[in-house]
Amino acid sequence: MSSRLIQQGQPSKYRNRKTILDGEKFDSMAEAKRYHQLQMLQRMGEISNLTRQVSFELAPACMVQGVRKRALVYRADFTYNENGKQIVEDVKGKLTEGYIIKRHLMKSVFDIEIRETK
Repeated sequence: MSSRLIQQGQPSKYRNRKTILDGEKFDSMAEAKRYHQLQMLQRMGEISNLTRQVSFELAPACMVQGVRKRALVYRADFTYNENGKQIVEDVKGKLTEGYIIKRHLMKSVFDIEIRETK
């Protein structure tokens, strides 16, 4: 895998580096490695319909005090089917306040619990 893995730039404030694996860009090396693992699971038939960067609208755009605010969106690192169930997965090194709120909204709006991996 290392021959296809390229890190770019300086680490962010959470110490992740943009990474390229097989020509695809990832926000971190951990995310790239997890994608590689999920691809192997899909080839073995343990999961199916693997997709990346799937967006879920948690709240529509609206006006707040006369200012138009964008829709509140959660973008999952991966979605796939496992044993007939849709899995939404996020690779996390640190749980930020914004992510914790979006995780709560994913459960309350879509009844989806996000699977967190490191």
